[in-house]
Amino acid sequence: MFRGSFTALVTPFKNGAVDWPAFEALIERQIEAGTHGLVPGGTTGETPTLTEEERRQVIGRAVSIAGGRVPVIAGTGTNATASTIEWQKFAKTVGADAGLVVAPYYNKPSQDGLVAHFRAVAEAVALPIIVYNIPGRSIVDIRPETMARMAEHPNIVGVKDATGDVVRVTQHRNLIGPDFVQLSGEDASALGYNAQGGHGIISVSSNVAPKLCAEFQQACLDGAWERAREMGDRLQPLHEAMFSAPSPAPAKYALSLLGLCRSEVRLPLVECPDEVKAKVRKALEGLDLL
Repeated sequence: MFRGSFTALVTPFKNGAVDWPAFEALIERQIEAGTHGLVPGGTTGETPTLTEEERRQVIGRAVSIAGGRVPVIAGTGTNATASTIEWQKFAKTVGADAGLVVAPYYNKPSQDGLVAHFRAVAEAVALPIIVYNIPGRSIVDIRPETMARMAEHPNIVGVKDATGDVVRVTQHRNLIGPDFVQLSGEDASALGYNAQGGHGIISVSSNVAPKLCAEFQQACLDGAWERAREMGDRLQPLHEAMFSAPSPAPAKYALSLLGLCRSEVRLPLVECPDEVKAKVRKALEGLDLL
């Protein structure tokens, strides 16, 4: 189920409020383009700036709009275990296929603390967990040995790995086994990640170029590495542009150029500076999207 190109959905805004018509249109575009799955309520969706009600609606509406056509991994993680359990319960209630649970940020838990946190969530809710390891934002790094301890619980089924270290794929496979789902959290190194044995990606770039990103991931899944390399080379300028300013501002600017939503982000994020806008536009032109 959790294979290929999963889009970390942006949350479109209009005059400070969530733009629900644009949100629905973005999801329909993703599914029509062949995206393998959706991830609402994550970092790219600016979840830290959403109200609790907005976050519930983002997750609930994404599941409803998808209507079972593609799997939905809901962003449920917080830096408090009790809160994460409640969000995981909510995701299960509305019909999400899994919860994306980030390593607790700011608290800086130990490796034992990480194990205790994820096991508590897994014990409390019978919903698959994709562990989100992103040391650049959470400060803590879930080490491979720790991931193996966590994966002993049957509800902890995979990882979104945003470390940029493709060796982790082999380490996880050796420690946990081939069935543990390994999704990259970094577009730029996705080819290497998949070549090491990864199963796909939770992508920012696929907000903008869903068809190309899905085809790239499918080529990797099919073992068509020459085609995957060619597509990876084409997509690389887009990947670089998407992270030339704090995400998801570049992605939203790209979507605004495509007429799909406004470039509006919520403070403390701000819109892209002019030099990044130029880079984004050039990347879209290079992919014949403009």
